[in-house]
Parts: sequence; structure tokens; C-alpha cells
Amino acid sequence: MIDAIRRAMVIAPHPDDEVLGCGGTMARLASLGCHIDVAIVTRGMPPRFDLTQVERVQAEARDAHRMLGVAQTHFLDFPAAYLDQIACADLNDAVAQSVKNCAPDTLFVPFAGDLHFDHRLVFDAAMVAARPLGDRYPRRILAYETVSETNWAAPYVAPSFQPNIFIDISDHLDRKLEAFGRFQTQVRPFPNERSLETLRALAMVRGSCVSKMAAEGFVLIREVA
Repeated sequence: MIDAIRRAMVIAPHPDDEVLGCGGTMARLASLGCHIDVAIVTRGMPPRFDLTQVERVQAEARDAHRMLGVAQTHFLDFPAAYLDQIACADLNDAVAQSVKNCAPDTLFVPFAGDLHFDHRLVFDAAMVAARPLGDRYPRRILAYETVSETNWAAPYVAPSFQPNIFIDISDHLDRKLEAFGRFQTQVRPFPNERSLETLRALAMVRGSCVSKMAAEGFVLIREVA
């Protein structure tokens, strides 16, 4: 499957979600010559978020993306932690326009059962954008897991993340960890989930499920062959 991906797009609710969820996959795709776009839907807004830190996080994201081989980063600049106060039509239109402009054949999206409502709303907007209408729509949609969000959803209440696609990142795990390390404002010391040790351990667990040294797990939402 991965050899068939020519244009990939990762939609992230917040900066660093994309690296946590599929940084290794992005690095592997880039090594194969794939064009990769990343759309970060939200940014922190004063007074809840300090403007200086917000600008620093965006700079960290650009730095991490360059390391992973991302062709272009798109900031949609909706208010972080306030997506539930934005008209769905406005969010849907912005995500749809971004997907249309990037024209990916494969779309990576946050998981629908994530604890953070920003993630759930972005998933819904991405599904609206990816509706299989006409000839131009993503042929493949994969949902990624985000530590500290996907794993904390209420069991038996929210959808559970049960990956059915595993992408081998054995040769790209170190690049993923290095890219996440560029988010100095977000990295935490172990045993915090947003630590380099946790990301390595999760990749090893996902890899061991399919006899690989390291992998990232995804839920296949749709594929049109």
C-alpha cells in the first residue's frame, strides 16, 4: 500500500499531533519520494495562550516538518480548544478547501474516539472534505493514534482504537523521535506520555504485533481501489 501513495496529507488538530501519530510514516513516505502536506487546524489564542509561545510552537512544527521531509505546512489558525464554538460550516469549508488545494490520494486524520473534542471535530470535518464525490477525492483515509488523547477515551463509550493497518517504521523511528524532540515546548520527561521513551515503546509494541522492530498503527476508514 505505501508504495502506491504519491500525495499524502496529514490533518492535525494541534501542532505535534501529526508527529506523534504518523511522524515515522511521513519520514518513510518522504524517503520514497512522496509529496506530503500537513494542515494544522488550530493555533493558541490569547488570553488562554501566550502569543510568544504560540509562535514558538509553530516554528517548532516547521522545523520538525522539514526534518521529516514535509513539502508544505498549512496553518488554518482556528482557535485551539474552542472549535466547539466555531460554526461547523466554517470549519468544514476551511478543511475542505485545504484538501482540495493539496489533492492528496491518501489522507491521515485524527481518530474519531480521541478524548479532546478538537480531535473529534477535525475528524468530522476531514470526512466531510473527503466525501467520494466526482473524480477528485482521497482514495485512502487512515486514522492515527495520538498518545494522551486516543488512549484516554472512555472505554466502551467512545470508539476504541484497534489498528488494522501497520506501517513499518523500523528505519525511520529515530527520525520521528528527533522530529518530536524539536517540539521543546511539548516534550515531557518519562513516564509522561509525551516523552521520547513512550513514543519509542509504543512504536516497538505496534511493531511487535507484526514482527517488525517498530511500526505505527492506523485504522483504515476507507479505501477505493
